[in-house]
Amino acid sequence: MFNVKRKPSVLGGTMIIAGTAIGAGMLALPTISAGMWIWYSLGLLVLTWFMMLLSSQALLEVNLYYHPGSSFHTLVLDNLGKFWNLVNGLSVAFVLYILIYAYVSGGGSMVVHISLVAFDYEPPKLLASLLFAILLSGCVWWSTYLVDRFSVVMIGGMALTFVFAMSGMLSEMKMSYLLDLNHDNNPYGIFVFVAFSTYLTSFCFHASVPSLVKYFGKEPKKINKCLVYGTLIAFVAYVIWNIACDGNIERSDFKNVIAAGGNVRHLVEAASLNLNGAFLLRMLEGFAFLAVSTSFLGAGLGLFDYMADLCGFDDSRLGRTKTLLVAFVPPIVAGMIYPDGFLLAIGWAGLAATIWSVIIPALLLRASRISRKELRQCTSNLALEHNFRVKGGSWTIYSLLIFGCVVGVCHILFVFNWLPMYK
Repeated sequence: MFNVKRKPSVLGGTMIIAGTAIGAGMLALPTISAGMWIWYSLGLLVLTWFMMLLSSQALLEVNLYYHPGSSFHTLVLDNLGKFWNLVNGLSVAFVLYILIYAYVSGGGSMVVHISLVAFDYEPPKLLASLLFAILLSGCVWWSTYLVDRFSVVMIGGMALTFVFAMSGMLSEMKMSYLLDLNHDNNPYGIFVFVAFSTYLTSFCFHASVPSLVKYFGKEPKKINKCLVYGTLIAFVAYVIWNIACDGNIERSDFKNVIAAGGNVRHLVEAASLNLNGAFLLRMLEGFAFLAVSTSFLGAGLGLFDYMADLCGFDDSRLGRTKTLLVAFVPPIVAGMIYPDGFLLAIGWAGLAATIWSVIIPALLLRASRISRKELRQCTSNLALEHNFRVKGGSWTIYSLLIFGCVVGVCHILFVFNWLPMYK
């Protein structure tokens, strides 16, 4: 018997990136895209994919100057100082809190829908959201191992239901819907700007970059392949999802979904009006429910560990209970007060994510290159260099900063009703 150390695989790293990116956020894409419809939505997907891949590569370039295992926190503190480290920490915490709220809202709506279909009983939204949140937050409280086991099963189920649901929806889609032949005289391009932050949220995986550096070591070619392949898998999944929804739900029917708050249940109900076959509909419902559940567990575990570290709670049952209360009570209470905020919450998450997944990586890259240039003038130490550099030179930095600022400004304008929303 030989004790052979297994080398990390590009396939495994690719699945980490794809699994982190793909989640319940994609369920908001068709609804927020209803105004601009299919061609503009595909264009925005390409733009967002490219910019988010570029920002992750910027983060990789900076991360490679540090020992494997160095965290996002270390990179920001070392290169940008305490102020930006505080901004980064607050942004991450806000994103996690608002995502948990979104998943409580979306999960509760799916519990209502499934109960209505299975038992012909519609429970109160508050009760459904509370039940969903308590069960899944209880898993996080119990142990990381339980979250791991549940996530594996749910992700497997999500992949299977997605394949079945999409194959059925694509086979039944109507070209008149997809091409919007029954045009309702609303323009398309004017509605692009309200979707920026939601699309950005669907490509957020940047916290995984330091994890890949720790996993692979300083092997930038392999890590970059994981970033490219993983984001491409997410991109293809989103393209298929948008086409399937736009081909089965007439553009004007999205007005009712948006008026009802854009929750997951309302999207599934709109799709069910044009789908034939109970099996196909059950697969769509199963995919939506599992997507929300796996996203809750992933974001919930991240928030749980973040708050435990921030507050200094230990890993005893009492310590974990304190962490549970701090991490989950605020978003659950918010979900009780405003149960139909899924679409709005995903957009707010995108606004905060813009800071730590686009703007901060650009600033990190700029600061790192300046400091390395200064060090090269003082020493001939070859360890200051590695063989990975993001393409584009300074244009990469400025493009990311402009993109991040545009996304942030667009969302703020939307919040104040200064941007048009299709309704």
